[in-house]
Amino acid sequence: MLLLNRKVIAGVVMAALLGAPAVVFGQKGAAAPVEFSLRSIDGQTVTSQSLSGEVVVLAFGASWLPLSRTQLQGVKKFADEYSVRGVAVFWVSTESENQKSKNYASDEQLRVFSQKYGLKVTVLRDPDGVISKKFGIDQLPSIVILDKQGHPVDEPIKGIDPDGNLSAQLASRLDKIL
Repeated sequence: MLLLNRKVIAGVVMAALLGAPAVVFGQKGAAAPVEFSLRSIDGQTVTSQSLSGEVVVLAFGASWLPLSRTQLQGVKKFADEYSVRGVAVFWVSTESENQKSKNYASDEQLRVFSQKYGLKVTVLRDPDGVISKKFGIDQLPSIVILDKQGHPVDEPIKGIDPDGNLSAQLASRLDKIL
């Protein structure tokens, strides 16, 4: 019989009351895989199935958010260091694709933004934060780490190191699964 602690039960109840999907972490911190499909700014599709067998870091942010600029520098350095260790790194914009939205950003605007900050990882779109909500993200920037089976490793990391040192911030979690 699986016993859930009060925190887990409270989180599931709150998510149900708010109509939000809940990501429940088990005894070892692993949650069930989250199915997703995200489009890159170059028109390619990246799915949870296509990433099976890889350790994945999804860095969620928005170009209008000043912290995302610092996050991009951290993502850039982190990707340089960890891509040789087999970690797939993506920056995921939660901005809308609807031109009438105040949170709108075109693919071209995101391309210019990522080039301006020297980001060399694939930029994905999560219009209006639909996928980020599936991971339990409620603030930007946030980072999700997926193990090789697609399970989120612990809860999302909310916020970033003020110095943009993403490697130091993620190292202990990644070293457990690499």
